[in-house]
Amino acid sequence: MPHEQPAPSPSPTPIQADATLAALAVSWAGASRVFQRHNLDFCCHGQQTLAGACGKRGLDVQAVLDELHHEVRLPDPATAWGELPQSHLLAHLVDHYHAGHRRELPRLLAMAEKVERVHAAKPDCPQGLTGFLDDLLERLDLHMQKEERVLFPLLLAGESSPAGPIACMIQDHDEHGEDLAELRRLTDSFTPPAEACGTWRALYLGLAEFERELMEHIHLENHVLFPRALRGH
Repeated sequence: MPHEQPAPSPSPTPIQADATLAALAVSWAGASRVFQRHNLDFCCHGQQTLAGACGKRGLDVQAVLDELHHEVRLPDPATAWGELPQSHLLAHLVDHYHAGHRRELPRLLAMAEKVERVHAAKPDCPQGLTGFLDDLLERLDLHMQKEERVLFPLLLAGESSPAGPIACMIQDHDEHGEDLAELRRLTDSFTPPAEACGTWRALYLGLAEFERELMEHIHLENHVLFPRALRGH
């Protein structure tokens, strides 16, 4: 495989209402945190503009712009993913996100089972959360195996078009986006009731962190890795 050359550094997308969520999240470190606070999907629906996304959720776009200006900063050029060899990004996806999901989801699943078992009689108990997480764990692991065994080796080899496998992964990502919406529905957007015990509160905190990690994972693949792979570098 030829030695990978760093991609040219793109100019950062201006923070304005007509910029897409994906472009802002790629250009500015911290933008994803603002988007998650407002439940703005920058991964699976990252091609919508900030104004359009805020309009759909009834948010004041100027207030969100002000938050972005307050919080974001340019990424360190030495670590910007678009400037490093593709192999570095693939290793980061596997070592950080894949490993993290495989470590955290079983732990959260065990906590959910305890909460449902102990608090089943309470009206705010997240009924069905355990079964949902069990199914999500199986499907997400299958997705990650397909990336590790098929797509990522194909990208590293650089010998054939990755368009077909990438299309399949994007379809999986869209389904994961639906999963995150269902997860919020089951947990009242990760808001524990007043009577929630420590395990219940820790579970919801962990699920909110899992959502952030999965959204960042999908975002890096959909809007950084896949476009770069389809361009041939």
